[in-house]
Amino acid sequence: MDEELLKAYCRSAYRVRLRSGGAATIRIGEPLPVALRPLAGNRDWGFFTAWNPRSRPLPPTVNRAAERRLLADLRADASLEVHPALGMGTDGWREPSFWIVGIGPEALERLGDRYGQNAWLFGHGAGVAELQLG
Repeated sequence: MDEELLKAYCRSAYRVRLRSGGAATIRIGEPLPVALRPLAGNRDWGFFTAWNPRSRPLPPTVNRAAERRLLADLRADASLEVHPALGMGTDGWREPSFWIVGIGPEALERLGDRYGQNAWLFGHGAGVAELQLG
């Protein structure tokens, strides 16, 4: 991954839709937002998308199909809590995503391989959001 793409990931906002309305924004290197802490508890969590594998733009129809497959994969594991989310870059980049509570780093890596993703976020409880590279 080139330096500019890595910087773009680090500047992006990772927004999780709240059931009560609005969103909470996760940022790399910062603790989990207060609004999300009760949902995470003392569990691992990840922020993941199936859109635009290897950061190469694909048509919306292809991306939506990948997103549906990812959601089906996540829902197949009853131990996971899946929340709608959106990755947003400073340059106008936007990708529908999921905030996944109860998923560990190894499972995220397997998803990264399956969906061809360069990176995703990982954290534990209220801890700091980390960028994990695929």
